Amino acid sequence: MKDLLCIAHRGASGHAPENTLLAIEKAINMGAPWVEIDVQLLEGQLVVIHDPTLDRTTNGTGLVETCRLADLRLLDAGRGEKIPLLSEVFDLISGRCGLNVELKGPGTALPTLALVQSLVGQGLLDWSQLLISSFNHHWIKQVKSREPLCPVAANLCGLPLDYARFAYGLGASSVHFDMEFIDVALVEDAHRRGLMVNVFTVNREEDLERVRQMGVDGVFTNYPELVLNKG
Repeated sequence: MKDLLCIAHRGASGHAPENTLLAIEKAINMGAPWVEIDVQLLEGQLVVIHDPTLDRTTNGTGLVETCRLADLRLLDAGRGEKIPLLSEVFDLISGRCGLNVELKGPGTALPTLALVQSLVGQGLLDWSQLLISSFNHHWIKQVKSREPLCPVAANLCGLPLDYARFAYGLGASSVHFDMEFIDVALVEDAHRRGLMVNVFTVNREEDLERVRQMGVDGVFTNYPELVLNKG
């Protein structure tokens, strides 16, 4: 049976605070070939944080969008880690793994694309090391329309009546599904359409084996060792 692609979900977030440079470095050191992070836009800067609020992952409170960037950068995101900028993540990775940037907030599509285009233009990033994804398929379409070379993925939580057909017209190379909804028919339909299938978030051995039997290509996990130790 084929090996599964291991995508460290928000870094090795089972071992270090999610979406921090510490979690990303941990994932790389564990051997994860890909890392996934989330970005939002604040005062023109792409900041790496998942929730619309600060409460769960930092010592701050309230909405990310109403926080001043200077104040956000002073918050503790766990173990003294700061909320990083996307540019800092790219600096840290420096070609050591692929990066899946998930667009979480409004206005993130074009600034994210502009940053990666700049890095590619400078020879600091290859398109094969990047994937931009989102549950908002309008944003994915916006990215792909502006830059056909940029790999994009469509995220979905649910089981559509037309299976993976929704990805048609987005230019997606892969689709990302919630493991609670995925089934064999969906995986097979996506594969017939030439799409990779990655599932989230797989943190238990029994779940890993279940989706493996369905023929998925990769999994997002908080615990990279769960997948990497399988060989």
